[in-house]
Amino acid sequence: MPELPEVQTIVNDLNAAGIDRAVITGAKVYWSRTIAEPSPSVFCRRIKGKKISAVRRRGKFIVLELKNGENLLIHLRMSGRLHLVARNLPREKHEHVILNFIDGNQLRFHDTRKFGRIYLTADADKILGRLGLEPLTAGFTRKALAQQFQHRNRRIKPLLLDQTFIAGLGNIYVDEALWESRIHPCRMASSLSDSEIRALHRAIPKVLKRGLKNLGTSLGTGKTNFYSIAKHQGRNRDELMVFRRTGRPCRRCRTKIQRIVVGQRSTHICPKCQSVGSKVQGSAFGGSSKKVMSAED
Repeated sequence: MPELPEVQTIVNDLNAAGIDRAVITGAKVYWSRTIAEPSPSVFCRRIKGKKISAVRRRGKFIVLELKNGENLLIHLRMSGRLHLVARNLPREKHEHVILNFIDGNQLRFHDTRKFGRIYLTADADKILGRLGLEPLTAGFTRKALAQQFQHRNRRIKPLLLDQTFIAGLGNIYVDEALWESRIHPCRMASSLSDSEIRALHRAIPKVLKRGLKNLGTSLGTGKTNFYSIAKHQGRNRDELMVFRRTGRPCRRCRTKIQRIVVGQRSTHICPKCQSVGSKVQGSAFGGSSKKVMSAED
C-alpha cells in the first residue's frame, strides 16, 4: 500500500504537471465500486466542468480541491495508482476511472486489486477529520506524541498503523521507525519512557523524509507495486534498514534481521537492537523468524 512518502510523491508530481489549474471536461467509470461517494452516475454529472484549484495530501488521501468548494478524495489502498497520460493512449485493463481534462490529457485511476476508492464530497472533514497527527508538520511535537501514548494499552506497532493515531504511516515506515528508535514492535505504548518517545519522535519524520527524498519505496516489478504518475518506480528500497531484509545483517550491529508477525502484519526487526526487554507484555517472541506474536493488541 502506498504510504505517506509515496502519496506525497504523487501529489508533488501532479502539482508539477499543473493539475492544480486543470479543468475536468468529463469522466468515465469502468468499475462502479471505485466510486465510494456519490453514485457513479451522479459523480460523472457533478465532476463535469469543475476546475481544480489545489492538490494536497492528508494522511494517505490525495485531495483535489475544486473551485466550487467540493473535494475529490482519492485513496489508493493496496494497489492503486494514478496515470497522467494523453487522451489518445489506449485504456489499460485495470484503469477503472478516467478524468478528461480540457488540455487533452487524462488522469486515470489504475487499481489491480480494486480496493481503492474515490469520493466526491462537499464535506471532506467527515472523511479526513478522523485522521490523526500529520508527522511532517509543525504540529507533530514530542509533547503531542507523548500525550497520544498516555493510557494506550496497545502494542506500539498496531497503534502506529492506526490512521486515527498518526496519519500516513504504513507497514514499511513503521518498521523503519521502530528500528531507528530501537523499540520492539510488541512493546506496549504506555510503557515507553520519555527517552524512547523522544527517539521515536525523531525517527518517524526521519524515515518519512528519506522515503520522500527517494521518491517512495518500490519493492519489485509486480503489478501492485508503487509507481509514480509517469509510471516510474521509487528508489528508497536500497536505503531500507530493516523492512524485507530478513536474514541479512543489521546495518547497525550485523545481527541477522528477523521476520515476525505482529497484529497479523509481517514485521521486520533486529533482535539485538530491538530486544524484547522486560517492558514488553508476554513472552511470545522466540528465536524463529516465523514466530507469530500472540499478545492482544
